[in-house]
This record gives sequence, C-alpha cells and structure tokens, in this order.
Amino acid sequence: AEIAWKVNEQTENIGARRLHTVMEKLLEELSFAAPEVGQQTVTITREYVRQRLAGIVKDEDLSRYIL
Repeated sequence: AEIAWKVNEQTENIGARRLHTVMEKLLEELSFAAPEVGQQTVTITREYVRQRLAGIVKDEDLSRYIL
C-alpha cells in the first residue's frame, strides 16, 4: 500500500487501481508458479516486497505506466 501511495504521489493519483496493479506485480511470479508449487504456504516478507518492487518508485518513467 505504501508503494502504491508513493507512486500515486509522484504521478497521476488513481487510487486503489494503482494498489491493485502493484499487488499484481508483487505476486506475478508466485501466480505463474502456483500450479507447480501446489498447496504450500508462502510467506511474503518485507525483503521479498522490496526485491520485487524495487524499481517502481525510483523509476518515474516506469511508474507512469503502472496503472
């Protein structure tokens, strides 16, 4: 939520739609791997979030295109 807020502050504020898109980006890799993983518990850590979303807030040109 904090990353979506920061991107909204830097670019056009589109509210919850941005949060939805950021969450999709965050979980993209896990979503594609889900069929192979099966029913396992996955813990999303702060470090995982930082790694997956590292460039979004810093790269203003990229953040403009993340709905």
